[in-house]
Amino acid sequence: MNAADQARSLELAQAIAAAASLFRVHFPDARANLTPWRDDALTRAFAEQESLDLAFHLPGWSPRSQCRSFLVQLRLDGAPGRSRPERPRLLGVTIRGLTYESERWRLATVGDWQPSGSHLPQAEVAQKLQQFSRELFDLFGGAEQADQNLAA
Repeated sequence: MNAADQARSLELAQAIAAAASLFRVHFPDARANLTPWRDDALTRAFAEQESLDLAFHLPGWSPRSQCRSFLVQLRLDGAPGRSRPERPRLLGVTIRGLTYESERWRLATVGDWQPSGSHLPQAEVAQKLQQFSRELFDLFGGAEQADQNLAA
């Protein structure tokens, strides 16, 4: 679900802003988009209340990243803002490298945290994405989950 739509508390709005800032530390040219999904009936039918989705767009195609945009999906422990005002715990992160045509690669915080797909980013970019994911687990208080995911 769009991160902007999930920001129903000050705590969560601050966490979303911090996540966007963390990404820009690693990819300063990227422009944040807190509403990557269209607001239409079909998209709403597939909305996942337990996720925060953000996109980051590069100024053009990046040969190092092998994409034009990053879609960052944060899987949360429960829907944010529904029954509790505090920040939900982060269970996992999926980052996708996208072009206008398709998904080029994907990195998930399960297993070895390595990107997979048809056109992989350079190792330096993968390391930045892994570090960003670790920082997200710290931000959302799910560091022990990150350790379990990496060990799996």
